[in-house]
Amino acid sequence: MQNEPDLKSAYALETPDDSRKLYAAWAKTYDEGFVQQSGYILHEHVVRQFTIMGGFGPVLDIGAGTGLCGEALRARGIEPVDGTDISAEMLAIACEKNIYRNLFTGDVVKGLEVNEDTYQGAVSAGTFTMGHVGPNGIDTILHAVRPNGWIVFSVNAKHYQTAGFSTKMTGLVTSISDFSTVEVPIYAPDATQAHAKDTALILAFRKS
Repeated sequence: MQNEPDLKSAYALETPDDSRKLYAAWAKTYDEGFVQQSGYILHEHVVRQFTIMGGFGPVLDIGAGTGLCGEALRARGIEPVDGTDISAEMLAIACEKNIYRNLFTGDVVKGLEVNEDTYQGAVSAGTFTMGHVGPNGIDTILHAVRPNGWIVFSVNAKHYQTAGFSTKMTGLVTSISDFSTVEVPIYAPDATQAHAKDTALILAFRKS
């Protein structure tokens, strides 16, 4: 792992401990050093789609990080929002923004300490990507959301193709409804960094 956290090192993560170490080092500079400088806007796409679908609180933000989705939800009047992330240091930054009702550490792959049918909806931006979470994390989200609740999250387009998301979604046909996808840019139009033209799929569906 490189000494200075960056997107390349994030995509190369292999274990949960790798994730904790990288984001512990990245937390204090993530918003200014990555989000602003790279033109990262994926969270805006996710929350916009959640709003279009008529999603409302209480909402669980999976992979909340420094609170980007939480800020976007608050801006649209969607509350309350709870957030979870594998990195306590990232959540500490989110906590300073005073936008979440509750924040707690957790690993979406292993399962979260959340009762079944707790939330009316769930969002996630940037968590289902290379080096992070694959399609097995979807079951954890379904467990946490109430029937008819909206689940909207991003999947890096390359990751979607290689990690088996299509097969996973086909297997969920009896557990979800109103499934749709839309491809969006991860970064702003004027972004110039190495991954500036990368895209993600926004997956949206209701829990049956």
